[in-house]
Amino acid sequence: MTGHTARTRRFAVLAATAAMTVAATTLSGGTAGAAPLPVPQDINGDGYGDAVLPAPRATVNGRESAGAVVVLWGSAKGVSAAKRAVITQASPGVPGTAEAGDAFGASSAIADLDKDGYADVVVGSPYETVGSAKATGAVTVLWGSEQGLVSGAALPTAAEKNGQAGRDVAAWSGPGNAQALIVNNNTTTRLTGPFTRTGGVPSSYLHEETGWMRSAAYGDLNGDKAADRVLVTGRMGGLSGGYAFVNSSMEDTSFRRMTGGDGLTSAVGDVNGDGYGDLVLGDPDEPDGDGPWGHTGGAVHVWFGSARGVAYDEAPMTVHQDTAGVPGGGERYDAFGASVAVADLNEDGAAEIIVGTPGEALGSTGHAGGVVVVPGRRTGELGSGSYAFTQNTAGVPGGAEPDDQFGATVSAGDLNRDRRPELVVGAAWENDRGAVWVLPGGASGPLYTSSVSFGPAGLGLPADIGLLLGGDLQQ
Repeated sequence: MTGHTARTRRFAVLAATAAMTVAATTLSGGTAGAAPLPVPQDINGDGYGDAVLPAPRATVNGRESAGAVVVLWGSAKGVSAAKRAVITQASPGVPGTAEAGDAFGASSAIADLDKDGYADVVVGSPYETVGSAKATGAVTVLWGSEQGLVSGAALPTAAEKNGQAGRDVAAWSGPGNAQALIVNNNTTTRLTGPFTRTGGVPSSYLHEETGWMRSAAYGDLNGDKAADRVLVTGRMGGLSGGYAFVNSSMEDTSFRRMTGGDGLTSAVGDVNGDGYGDLVLGDPDEPDGDGPWGHTGGAVHVWFGSARGVAYDEAPMTVHQDTAGVPGGGERYDAFGASVAVADLNEDGAAEIIVGTPGEALGSTGHAGGVVVVPGRRTGELGSGSYAFTQNTAGVPGGAEPDDQFGATVSAGDLNRDRRPELVVGAAWENDRGAVWVLPGGASGPLYTSSVSFGPAGLGLPADIGLLLGGDLQQ
């Protein structure tokens, strides 16, 4: 595709959603958890992790942008297009109705909410109309089972016109009651289980302390095996991104805002191998001229956890493409940090930071995109030993083209039960429609020559321009 054509079509699709800042849909779907906490991803109980892919602009029964999610079922051989499920609001057992513009699948998270041993999938539809109120948004939980995702329930949300409930979701099913976070336009609803099969929960709390909201995540930042929540606001004037809050609440007037860095996307994982989860905040936007933070081309900020959690008033460690050891260089609109994930790819106990750079230019090929892997380190500055891959890397299917935006979404998880996480990478505008790559895990990192890619046709999706398979409505 030509850069001009792709960019024109991209802006045409995004024009209808310009007012919203939907959170990045990491393909793992949600539970950002530091080892050794379990992150349930086995939806059908066969012992293999399953990947959830977004296609929020899919046409369903003639209704444009109704939206879909695709589940790739894990196996001893990994994932394949032959073992998949395409789920929409027209699928049996799924609540609601597929309507034009709903954007079902704009966000998703995975966790065993009803504690039955099967991971469940929480899916946001931020443009769902409720009654006569447009763009109220809705969130559905699809219950995992031996038969897959064959039933579901609507979760309670803050209902208001243009509220866009479900612009992001997060879920937690570690020790104690399961939890879910539902990001609304201006607030976040926290649901605390036990969850019932009808979607009922005994506790609901509305986080109003953060204001304009973008994304949410869970993890364990202090080693107590309990859920710590991360709330990230939308873009703030004078900053390169939004504020990040950890365990903030109006219940005890604790507004625990992280200082020294801002961003839009987040993940939690043990980057320095000390047994505590660390907060990783992706900051992909260009810095404001008067703003205190940000870096040309984007950055990633890391606050390290401890027995007392993260230090709210201390500056993070910041990594960007001008950091020593990190490939490339900071160039305007690289969008380094547009997506982030954390996983121990080389089994050394210190998890890697996987960073999407969908705006990266490869020579004269603009916005082709790439992924940078920053190795975890027990001591010292992050950056040394970092490596990058793109569609031009030997063994990775396809080839870099203008405006593909490879790296728009990233995730990592074990899909074949070999204890080596696979990398899942989305290119939001590959061939104007999007695509997803799965790179098997090796002893020291991804095995490029065993990589596979999935386009809309192979997954049974429509050939819609702007489908956003593996993409994010925000980007």
